[in-house]
Amino acid sequence: RRSMTLDRNVKVEDINAKSGVTEIDVFKLLGAFLKHIWIIVIVSVLCAAIAFAYAYFFITPTYQSSAMMYVNNGAFSVGKTSFNLSDLTASKSLVDTYIVILKSRQTMEIVAERAGVNISYKKLNSMVSASAVNSTEVFRVTVTDTDPERATLIANSIAEVLPERVEEIIGGSSVKVVDSAVVPSGKYAPSFTKYTLIGFVIGLIATLAVIVVIELLDDQVRDESFLTQGFNLPVLASIPDLNANVSGKAYKYGKYGSSRNRSYYANSLKGGSADGDK
Repeated sequence: RRSMTLDRNVKVEDINAKSGVTEIDVFKLLGAFLKHIWIIVIVSVLCAAIAFAYAYFFITPTYQSSAMMYVNNGAFSVGKTSFNLSDLTASKSLVDTYIVILKSRQTMEIVAERAGVNISYKKLNSMVSASAVNSTEVFRVTVTDTDPERATLIANSIAEVLPERVEEIIGGSSVKVVDSAVVPSGKYAPSFTKYTLIGFVIGLIATLAVIVVIELLDDQVRDESFLTQGFNLPVLASIPDLNANVSGKAYKYGKYGSSRNRSYYANSLKGGSADGDK
C-alpha cells in the first residue's frame, strides 16, 4: 500500500467535479465479479430455491381441458360444390361471433347448470377461453380449473350448450363438435422450472447490480493506475507503507529504481546500517 502525491495545485475533489462523468472499467468490474463469484452463486441459487419453494407450497396447481368445434356456415348448403372467398371469410368471422355468444352471461349460466357446478358467472367466465385455430373455421374452447375432472366436465358442457345457443340466436348456421374434452394427464401451472429459472436470474442480476454499485461508489485511491488512467494525471512520487504486513516482499520505489526489502527501510529509520548493523 502506498501514498501517492499529486501536484499541490490539483485536488481529487476538483477532478471529480470537473469530469462530471463516471466511467466504468469493464475489466475492473469483471475482476470484481470473479472476486465475489461465490457470493454471486450462493445468492442466485438461494433465490432459485426460494422461487421453487414458493411455486411448490403457495401456488395451487391448475389444469386445462379443451374441446374443438367447427363453424358451419349456412351458405354452405347441401349439394353446393363451389365456394367463393366471401363464403370462407364469413365462416371465419362467425368464429368471433360464436365466441361472444359463448362468453355471454346466459350461456355461462346454462353451462354451469348443465355441468352441475355452483360457480358464479364472473368466475366461470374467467375460467373459459376460446380462440380460432390457425385462422380457420375451427376454434378451441379451453377451461382452466384447479380440478381436472371439473374442467373436463365444463368443457364438454360448453360443447353441448353452444350449438343450441347458436341455433337459437343465429338461424342458418350451426356449430359442430370436432373433439370432445378429455381429462388432462398433467397440470398446466405452475411450471417449477420456469419459477426456478426466474428466481435464479433475479438473484444473479440483483447480486451483480449490488457489486457494480459498490464499485462505482468506491473512490479510494489504491494505486497509481487510479490516477493515471482515471484522470490522466502524472504521479510525482510514491511512498512505501512501512507498516504494511508484507514480510518477505520487496518494495520498488521510483519508475526505474531498485527494489529493496522491508528490513532495509526499517533499519534506516532506526539509525542502523543500510546493510544491517555491524
